[in-house]
Amino acid sequence: MINVINRCFTDIYFQLHPVQNDAISHQSVRILQLVHKKKYIMIRDIAEYLLISHNTASEHVKKLVSSGWLYKERSEEDQRKVYLHLTQSGLSVLKKNTELDEEKLQNALNKLSDEEKMQIVRAFQLLSEVSK
Repeated sequence: MINVINRCFTDIYFQLHPVQNDAISHQSVRILQLVHKKKYIMIRDIAEYLLISHNTASEHVKKLVSSGWLYKERSEEDQRKVYLHLTQSGLSVLKKNTELDEEKLQNALNKLSDEEKMQIVRAFQLLSEVSK
């Protein structure tokens, strides 16, 4: 069952992913994802998540900030804490590198009945919920 799901997932992504225009590493995409999915993220959280040193995580973040994809914000409660946030440009790059192309997906869904579409939505929602 696991092999079937993985094969289908990679087939879907291969056929329906958007064209990539931005040069961005897999590591950088993972950082953008982490910042997007979690509310209060600091460099140390990135280092722990990626199992890299704080200095390496800091260098990755510097590149993402200089690219205009992340920005830093100092905590009002504790000035020692610096939180990371996605910019609008960063969100756009993240979507292009992690989501399916909406037009390609719509074209595929148009080949299905309404009931089949609902089955797919329910299955993805269920898998998303149990994975959290």
